[in-house]
Amino acid sequence: MNGRTQPISLRLLKGFALAIDHTRIPVCSSTQRLIAFLALQDMPRSRIYVAGILWPNVTASRANANLRSSLWRATRMGHPILDVSSHELAISKDIAVDLHEAVARAHRLLDNSRACDDILTMQTLADLSADLLPEWPGNDWMLIEQEQYHQLRLYALESMTERLTAARRHGEAVAAGLTAVRTEPLRESAHRVLMKAHLAAGNRGAALRQYEQCHHILREELGLEPSPALRALLPPLAERNGRSRLRSSGTQLEV
Repeated sequence: MNGRTQPISLRLLKGFALAIDHTRIPVCSSTQRLIAFLALQDMPRSRIYVAGILWPNVTASRANANLRSSLWRATRMGHPILDVSSHELAISKDIAVDLHEAVARAHRLLDNSRACDDILTMQTLADLSADLLPEWPGNDWMLIEQEQYHQLRLYALESMTERLTAARRHGEAVAAGLTAVRTEPLRESAHRVLMKAHLAAGNRGAALRQYEQCHHILREELGLEPSPALRALLPPLAERNGRSRLRSSGTQLEV
């Protein structure tokens, strides 16, 4: 081992993966849940609390037994995955958790007082494109964590689009905006930042098509019209053309 600590990484975005020295290792489902839960908490939690959250539908004694079993399996890996004391549990501080890094970058993107040129990267876009453990079965604690990150990444994607647009990195701005729209098609603010990216690049036709897509989705899914703020982005000629095309398809625009 020559005294070098092997790097341990935990992936929670797109799916669960635990890797030691860049080699993925198998983890049983109950231990996955324990590791993921403690990583999401990102702070020590009492054994009683952890057992009650992870096994809510069994007796306290059964939940504690399940926790002991999962802890035993975790310690058998032979690596410092968890910090365990007689009363509390936590994820090891030496583990690099992709979610923690993605959340930190998302909060930076949302802080208008901070420069973000160093994180306007494909890696940031990739992390913000992925949901938290999307294939895991829903339960109360996981659904809350998933929705919290889902909303955070949507706001961060919109901010990233605006920052890239301001930096005149038009292709990257459009890619980030498209990711936001694909993630939540009914979110008008995502369509708005994408339209602005198209317009900044001089692509008025693309901006009009995006407007029409937003109009169609809102109309069909929610019975709503785009807001005046979104319509105001259309250049006068494009707005007239858009109205004509929409009327020809039997759609009425509100004024």
